[in-house]
Amino acid sequence: MGNGNGKPKNILFISFEACAGDLAWRLKQEGCSVKWYVQSKADRGLYDGFLDKVDEWEPHKDWADLIIIDDIGFGSLADRLRKEGKAVVGGSSYTDRLELDRDFGAQEMKAAGLTIPDSWEFDSFEEALKFVDKNPARYVVKPSGKAQNDKVLSFVGQEEDGKDVLAILQRYKKGWGGKVKSLQVQKHLTGIEVAVGGYFNGQDFVMPICINFEHKRLFAGEIGPSTGEMGTSMFWTGPNKLYRETLEKMKSRLAEAGYVGYFDINCIATSRAVFPLEVTPRFGYPTVSIQMEGVQNPWMEFLYALATKKPYALKTQRGFQVGVVIALPPWPFADLDTFRKFSEDAVIIFTKPAMEGVHLGDVKLEEGDWKITGRDGYALVITGSGPTMEEAHREAYARVKTIIIPNMFYRTDIGHRWRHEGDLLHTWGLLA
Repeated sequence: MGNGNGKPKNILFISFEACAGDLAWRLKQEGCSVKWYVQSKADRGLYDGFLDKVDEWEPHKDWADLIIIDDIGFGSLADRLRKEGKAVVGGSSYTDRLELDRDFGAQEMKAAGLTIPDSWEFDSFEEALKFVDKNPARYVVKPSGKAQNDKVLSFVGQEEDGKDVLAILQRYKKGWGGKVKSLQVQKHLTGIEVAVGGYFNGQDFVMPICINFEHKRLFAGEIGPSTGEMGTSMFWTGPNKLYRETLEKMKSRLAEAGYVGYFDINCIATSRAVFPLEVTPRFGYPTVSIQMEGVQNPWMEFLYALATKKPYALKTQRGFQVGVVIALPPWPFADLDTFRKFSEDAVIIFTKPAMEGVHLGDVKLEEGDWKITGRDGYALVITGSGPTMEEAHREAYARVKTIIIPNMFYRTDIGHRWRHEGDLLHTWGLLA
């Protein structure tokens, strides 16, 4: 398998929804032959003109030197392909369950020695309502299973008596009662939300690791609906206390599961402890695009080494990286009429020929023009880097200013939280 020189030339992507198109495009730019399979009919038009699509992946699995699975839900398939001797970057049955079943994820982390926050699983909104009514406190509500992708449903309570959580659960019960099968109610923790992620090669994490700060709300200052993500700031570092309290403790479990890929734990850090909130055992979006701004090795070489369990020295830029999501209506909601009215086929105008830091969102290439496609309005990710967070922020936003799309919007404050949060993380000794 492979072509003898340790570099894969043929790469097959298996995707549920078209997520990692930007990574596939990067590998194509590195000279790889890339074939892309996407299961979701609604996403098949994404990346037209950028990538070569296939209607089925099976006929191409022996052609591929490397298979990349970019989402959860394919864990057992990844397990099977690895058993067949294929080089695969992607999930496993175990890691799928870690992300999809929040209760299982929490119990596994607890068993591995992580300090998990108090949380309760419920099979209905009714049960959750009764619980919060009986035990008034400040809580966070999160859907479990596939409904997790509806980030709009995550709610962070503000009231110490839990009255706002009761009100929101009542509303969800009316609108989502039939759709959401289970949910988690978590005791609210006051601290810093920080994620720690690393690439796992089936045996160990490849250093350095990625410390990142997601900006989930729609508007600057963490206001508005939760979107999944509006941007992220990050830096790469050697093993520190944050790593030792989180990822390192999960190592033996991931090795046992044969997991290969990116593994990220989102946490609340406090002066007392680091509390894991959830795991993401797959590429993050837009995380992987922003990582491209910092990683200096060819991605094809790195991912192939990962999948074949070869030691690899990952070279990353010193300093910081910032990524900004540029969106259009109806983002972060799903509304096809709004999308068709305001965003479909909108042409992206680049006022400068340099395309540094420009990463694909839901776009296609038509007669030389980049156009918005799909249905969500998730248009582009723009990245920048610099020796300080401030300079990374400045470079990313200077690049954003060179792009024109009618009705585009974005957050203006990605990276700003670092001033305060970085000081605290250093003070608490978590970055040492």
